[in-house]
Amino acid sequence: MPTYFLKTQFLLLALTSFLLLNSGCKKNTTEPVETLALTVEDASCTEVWVKVTSTNYQTPNTLTLFVNDKAGQNISLVSADTILFVDSLLPSQSYKIKAVFATNNRQQTTNEVIAKTMDTTSHNFSWQTFTFGEVGSSTLYDVAIIDENNIWAVGAIYMKDSLGNPDPHAYNAVHWDGNTWELKRIMFYTICGQTSLTAYPAKSIYTFSENDIWIAVDGDQIARFENGVQTKIICLPSNVSMSINKMWGTSSSDLYVVGNGGNIAHYDGKNWQKIESGTTLNIGDIWGISDGKGGFDKYLAADNFMIKLDSKNQRISFTIQHSGFINSLWAKTDHLIYTAGDGVTLFKNPNWERTNNQELNLIFRIRGEDYNNVAGLSANRKIYHFNGYSWLGIATEPNNTFIKVEITKKIIATVGWQGDKALITILKKQ
Repeated sequence: MPTYFLKTQFLLLALTSFLLLNSGCKKNTTEPVETLALTVEDASCTEVWVKVTSTNYQTPNTLTLFVNDKAGQNISLVSADTILFVDSLLPSQSYKIKAVFATNNRQQTTNEVIAKTMDTTSHNFSWQTFTFGEVGSSTLYDVAIIDENNIWAVGAIYMKDSLGNPDPHAYNAVHWDGNTWELKRIMFYTICGQTSLTAYPAKSIYTFSENDIWIAVDGDQIARFENGVQTKIICLPSNVSMSINKMWGTSSSDLYVVGNGGNIAHYDGKNWQKIESGTTLNIGDIWGISDGKGGFDKYLAADNFMIKLDSKNQRISFTIQHSGFINSLWAKTDHLIYTAGDGVTLFKNPNWERTNNQELNLIFRIRGEDYNNVAGLSANRKIYHFNGYSWLGIATEPNNTFIKVEITKKIIATVGWQGDKALITILKKQ
């Protein structure tokens, strides 16, 4: 073999080895590129929530949001995951959303997502009012809708006995089966733990299903109905004794009650636990929503601020950003919480937004079924409906006083009194 060939082969091998060694030792000085991805989290009739997820997130980044290719708000990201709120949209429309941002001194564009807003619902309801009571002063304090043929209301209804005399034993519940109303007496201990029973006025009702119904008196007792039969009377211990204003829970072993004096208590099916609220103000309402992690966040209306209890019952308080108060609230998700007291105020975390409608300034009670189906009660004796885009007073009777409301997809039920009679008004969507 020629000598020059051996030398050439040797030099090639040496050069290859040198390059391999140096490439293995050389440091990669290229910085990781940050990318942003958009996903649609939720949508109402006029709003969309978009999640921005960042890879290789290092420092706050500023992006420009484009809606239907039109540049909109500039947003600074402060974490790897950020929820963006896009409002002033129209119902039942599809919107193309993307964002433009800069990283490593060059401009990038995120993926484009399509967000479809919800359609509105109808304001067209018919309604009928039913009254109960023959003597004294009767009132209904709360209502629960299982379906259009299964509605419960609780309170105090005073009737005459078989001889036409005032019956000393009041009824404290009434049930609708789709055809008729049936007056009922839910029995409670005369004194908690003793054997004597009486039908105290009932103040609050909560249903887990048609076969699991819980009714609380204006005191420290709760009755449970299973399959149409009263099966239990539960006494609150002295350290959580309260006048129960409202109940909410996920099951019979996960029930929350709230009341006057800032009282909150949780029942796990066996024992009661007092939860510190941080206030002595009355708590008028409670509502829970999924936290997306298998647990539930509970929101409570407590006069001039809102309380949040997370899945571990850790407390956060939000002071309302306007003069006034709230004693009722409802939410589908934590993106948008409807509150009512001296009008309707929306909580769009972390901001409060007062509805720009003078007619709504007297709404003090609120409940919803979806973003486009919300009912409110006003001190002007009107029942209001929000269809996702507009509010409308859909029913009013000058002698009726409404104090609680519930809503399903097609039915609104309100309770209160009419003079000395208890009343319930049922509204059906046409």
